[in-house]
Amino acid sequence: MRYVQLRAFHYVAISGGFSRAAEALCLTQPAISDQVRKLEEQYDVILFNRHKKQVSLTRAGQQLLEISRRLFEVEKQALELLSESRALRSESLRVVADSAHHMLHILGRFRERYPGIAMVVSSGNSEEVIAQLYDYEAEVGILGEVPVSRDFEVIKLSSTPLIAFTNKEHPLSRRKAITLAELSEQMLVLRERGSKTRQSIEAAARARGLALNPAIEAEGREAVREIVATGGGVGVVSAAEFGQDPRLVPIRLSDSEVLMDEALVCLRERSAGKVIRAFFETAREVAAAE
Repeated sequence: MRYVQLRAFHYVAISGGFSRAAEALCLTQPAISDQVRKLEEQYDVILFNRHKKQVSLTRAGQQLLEISRRLFEVEKQALELLSESRALRSESLRVVADSAHHMLHILGRFRERYPGIAMVVSSGNSEEVIAQLYDYEAEVGILGEVPVSRDFEVIKLSSTPLIAFTNKEHPLSRRKAITLAELSEQMLVLRERGSKTRQSIEAAARARGLALNPAIEAEGREAVREIVATGGGVGVVSAAEFGQDPRLVPIRLSDSEVLMDEALVCLRERSAGKVIRAFFETAREVAAAE
């Protein structure tokens, strides 16, 4: 197997087609197709399903992509090491967060220190954050839990309780606290099932023999907030993420302190990358100063 063959396969796989791979590598499409064909013939394996102008990975192709991702990530880290003086001048960093609130203080310090690094911040629930990290669609994630898997490098950012909240016209808005049993009787507005917030409050309710049945299931924290603000029911959120919204009233859970751990994570196999390492070093400094 030649390096150029594996590189051609890898770029077709991550680009979604031979033409895009050719553009990324500054080669012609026939050259890319020839390298992939030779790789498949040499090992008598089909790596792509080809239908007209569309391609998709076969099972063998998916398995090879998992390996090639690690290989080219190590190659990138080696290149960064050899180009250390330039590594942090024109790089980029993709961050996916279940709540950007928990990284704002880190983000500000990082931007001051490394203004040349372009950043892309996207949102997703805990399951989506983990999936994007494994798929190399993001370098760094912010999670509503501390993952137990040894696949991840982790910095714990905070630990805050879950609270209920309503709009100012709701009958519960005059209450300072309610029990989980009282919460279970309300018209609930909860996040989608992949949300760690929802998983945590439902687990606390089950431990007390209660069931939380949402009247409305909304995708994303902001959607829940807006529905509750317009009178849709009672929501649940981390106290740290409640923020300042004059339309809403926080309500403490009096008989159960359900804590949400927020963590900064990356795949351990990618933690040696200079940009990722710089972001984690900045996060550790900020955490130590708080």
